[in-house]
Amino acid sequence: MHEPLISIVLDKHQLVHQPGEMLRGEYQIDAIDPAEIRAVELSVLWYTEGKGEEDLSVHYFERLTADEHTVGGGLHELRRFQTELPNSPLSYEGLLVKIRWCVRLRIFLRSGREYIGERSFQLGEVPYAQSVAAISPAALSNPS
Repeated sequence: MHEPLISIVLDKHQLVHQPGEMLRGEYQIDAIDPAEIRAVELSVLWYTEGKGEEDLSVHYFERLTADEHTVGGGLHELRRFQTELPNSPLSYEGLLVKIRWCVRLRIFLRSGREYIGERSFQLGEVPYAQSVAAISPAALSNPS
């Protein structure tokens, strides 16, 4: 059996999305017999990376099972999704912790195998963190 091909495309072909904006997109699963699929889960979520415990929170979730007529041959066609993005947490590239947003598609097969596809995006525009060592001494003595 081949690995399924997972395609996730966001309508706006841009990396940065704003709070309150509608995130719209579509996904498609190919290169696998639809009868092999037990369930599909689509999530829009954020997670942290870096020092300390990692956090994860799901903003939007949709599950389709083989019992539903929506799973099967229809997965080889484009399936649409949309959700209004929240006000927080915003994407963040800190020195110790990072907050990342993504659309994640999980495929559960009848064999027990699982496959995951992700499409990352940025929520908001928080400036990158800088190390104090990277800031010039003049900027530290004259904050303006």
